[in-house]
Amino acid sequence: MRKNFGAKTWLYPMPVLIVGTYDENGTPDAMNAAWGGIYDTNQVMVCLADDHKTTENIRKTGAFTVSFATARTVVPCDYVGIVSANKVPDKFEKAGFHAQKSAYVNAPIIRELPMTLECKLVKFNEDGICVGEIVNVSADESILDENGVIDAKKLDPIIYDGVTHAYLRLGEKVGRAFSDGKKLK
Repeated sequence: MRKNFGAKTWLYPMPVLIVGTYDENGTPDAMNAAWGGIYDTNQVMVCLADDHKTTENIRKTGAFTVSFATARTVVPCDYVGIVSANKVPDKFEKAGFHAQKSAYVNAPIIRELPMTLECKLVKFNEDGICVGEIVNVSADESILDENGVIDAKKLDPIIYDGVTHAYLRLGEKVGRAFSDGKKLK
């Protein structure tokens, strides 16, 4: 038997994405974007309201970064989601974040977050969806495996559970994509 909950914004897994921008003076900003993901080939999307400082910054600079919150960075990543840069202009510093300028776009790489998508603005849809072209993915060497690729276990990204309002760790490997289903052919 199933229990019906009605229409809810519950989706698993929901990545915890931290969007980084610079303002017109080069001051870094970061915000926790609860809703986002892949939009198209080499494109990412994040849902941003017009009143966010981050939205204003992206419109002015045409660039942003998207980093993945990790188990180690839960507190500062949650902080940048509950405090507005419109009211606390130094929230980036208060979170304990340090910016490194991207070599590819006019946006900050947050050194404490080990994986970053560096993006050029493609468009804002009329419903607040910000679409960016991924021009580079950068990763700290600490999260690479012996073959030099990103190891999800070392990255240790968190997901957001909208049902219980909790942050959760990703679990163990349970199969191989584009492979395990071949057993049924």
